[in-house]
Amino acid sequence: MNYEAKLTELGLKLPNPPAVAGSYVPYVRTGNLLYLAGTISSFNGELTHTGQVGQEQTVQTAYESAKICALNTLANIKAATGSLDNVKQFVLVTGFVNAVSGFTDSPAVINGASELFGKVFGDAGKHARAAVAAAGLPKGSTVEIQVIVELKS
Repeated sequence: MNYEAKLTELGLKLPNPPAVAGSYVPYVRTGNLLYLAGTISSFNGELTHTGQVGQEQTVQTAYESAKICALNTLANIKAATGSLDNVKQFVLVTGFVNAVSGFTDSPAVINGASELFGKVFGDAGKHARAAVAAAGLPKGSTVEIQVIVELKS
């Protein structure tokens, strides 16, 4: 399967891998598992969505923010492995939503990332997940996701 061709078919383009913004690396491989650092909603270094859901952002705009985070994660997977075709299975997605106190619709926001992974990777894009509201995220980003994938041998 050519997953990058699937992205193109969906009208999507991978950004450049996001720059590291602290004392960490963008990914760590151990065995066949690739742990990806959290990615925020920026595209080629430009923030696309900032602010809290329930204030500056809506559930729908935050859903779009999660899609941008997913594309950044895919860019990091490609940087780590050379090709998205090296992915065997998405294992876990942890999503953080910058939201007002009491916000309870984080799963609907993180669906933006989960559904993108499903559209591109089919069954291999299905994963376990957590979706958590937070009082703030790096650079004021509306969403941040962290992902673990299993790679082909």
